[in-house]
Amino acid sequence: MATQTLSELMVEELKDLYSAETQLLAVLPKMAKKATSPQLQEAFTNHLKETEGQLKRLQKIAKLLNEDLGGKKCKAMEGLIKEGSEALEATGPEAVVDSGLIGASRRVEHYEIAAYCSTRAMAVALGNDEIADLLEETFNEEEAADGKLKSLGEDEIFPEAAQNDTEENMVESSSSK
Repeated sequence: MATQTLSELMVEELKDLYSAETQLLAVLPKMAKKATSPQLQEAFTNHLKETEGQLKRLQKIAKLLNEDLGGKKCKAMEGLIKEGSEALEATGPEAVVDSGLIGASRRVEHYEIAAYCSTRAMAVALGNDEIADLLEETFNEEEAADGKLKSLGEDEIFPEAAQNDTEENMVESSSSK
């Protein structure tokens, strides 16, 4: 990919984001189904709806730029989803499995946050406020999704998963006596 201008680079980034969101759209229902925490299921289901809206925003941007955002594969998202498939295949205590889903999901969110932030900055530098505003809307949704996952993990699911460790240690201690 030889890009000569910031505009060309921004379009390449938008294509990458479009591919990333499309890939994520396919995996979010699986994550919602695998999650056992009702709050985590709801977070994944809500983010699925947001992702659909984010794709529509990207399509609106494509129309504004008169560009086709299809045809590019986001290798980063492909790798994050492949790595996250371990969480989808995991077995064990429910809270531990949910903890793995949160970790995989937060890695995806952090990738998206970084990508939307930098692409938005390009739009700002190019003076395209309408595109910058659309990208900022999605950026804010990604940050909120990450915050929700962080809170669910730290306040509910990780402490519950840690109880499994404590219970296991108690069993091991009593059986070694």
